[in-house]
Amino acid sequence: MLNRVLGLTIAVVAALAAPAAASADAVLDWNRYGEQALGQGAQQRGQPDLAVLGAAMVQGAVYDAVNAIARTNQPYLVAPRARRWYSKDAAAATAAYRTLIALVPEQQSTLEQLYEQSLAAISDGAAKAGGVRVGEKAAEAMLAARENDGRDGPSRIVIGTEPGQWRPTPPAFALDPSSWLGDVRPFLIPSAERLRTRGPNRLSSRAYAREFAEVKDLGSAASATRTPDQTDVALYWNRPPWSQIFRTLAQSQKLNTADTARLLAMLWVAGADATIACRNDKYYWNSWRPITAIREAATDGNPATTPDPTWTSLIEAPPYPDHPAGHTCGSGAFVGVLQSFFGTDRMAFSATSPSSGTTRSFTSFSQALDEVVDSRVWGGIHFRTAEVQGAQLGKAVARWERKYYFKPARPRAGGRR
Repeated sequence: MLNRVLGLTIAVVAALAAPAAASADAVLDWNRYGEQALGQGAQQRGQPDLAVLGAAMVQGAVYDAVNAIARTNQPYLVAPRARRWYSKDAAAATAAYRTLIALVPEQQSTLEQLYEQSLAAISDGAAKAGGVRVGEKAAEAMLAARENDGRDGPSRIVIGTEPGQWRPTPPAFALDPSSWLGDVRPFLIPSAERLRTRGPNRLSSRAYAREFAEVKDLGSAASATRTPDQTDVALYWNRPPWSQIFRTLAQSQKLNTADTARLLAMLWVAGADATIACRNDKYYWNSWRPITAIREAATDGNPATTPDPTWTSLIEAPPYPDHPAGHTCGSGAFVGVLQSFFGTDRMAFSATSPSSGTTRSFTSFSQALDEVVDSRVWGGIHFRTAEVQGAQLGKAVARWERKYYFKPARPRAGGRR
């Protein structure tokens, strides 16, 4: 049985990587360092979803710092005063470092080594000093903006007893350590409730019986009908390699520093809001997981469902309600942002999953999202409607972001920026 995975995006790592030679692009360097640091910090706290919120804060601050120098787009929060010749790498490294040590102070020593290494690769002088000042201002603004934002708030857990209501699932019967997540103040959207989904199918409906049969058959740990490729899809997306995909795209598409900072900020703040809205919606519907539904099918009032009291899913169910699916909430936001940023759905890319160890290749962003939808059904932990509506929620976040945030800078009088 696979270990339960609580986060939906960032792969949790066992230890922060040892300092490596800095690349020419501090934005990508510090995206990688941040992923590692936030993943480890969230794992130590037993709350993996904290890493998603942290990534949004780090990448938002990095974007504002770099964009203040490049002046290509509107700021997310602030545009510190900057000269165009200031070092973008110094600004990016400083914004990330200052934000990270506030979020994971226990890792300051290791992060400080990485920061010193980043600055050492930049020539001393006014450009470097100016970039550092801009990065500090961007980090300060982000940390101030996220004070008292609802992190670590009161629990929202309600353990149901009636058919269709969520209850802890075997084998661990664990409770959600981040049930407060749905009450965190969003980064983009006015409120999490604004993106309320239509909800799960009625237990008495044909649609419910159809999806029940699908997950019971294909999602079983002992399924005789799930193909080897379907099994690989389920395991591959159990810890989605999105971070790897984002960095690969930035490099393969030869994005400059400013565009890389903008892409990563757009992805992670949208991903954070999708996570927040998703968890809020989960506790609104509080719907049972397939393992509970299948074992207790005799109580659902639907003659087309048959109970199996020993049924077990391929992947262990996370400790929170079924609807909507967290992986597709986040992945829907990511795919919506990628389609908007690159102006196309068709983009070839490959990535290796940290959970399956296999590499899969895609010809479009939507193809990857379709696999995420299938993966959680074939893994036995979601009904398909939870997957589909989760993807729709995530895409709604991406649309909101496209309409109101990260827009091109307004030209100054005379047509000059």
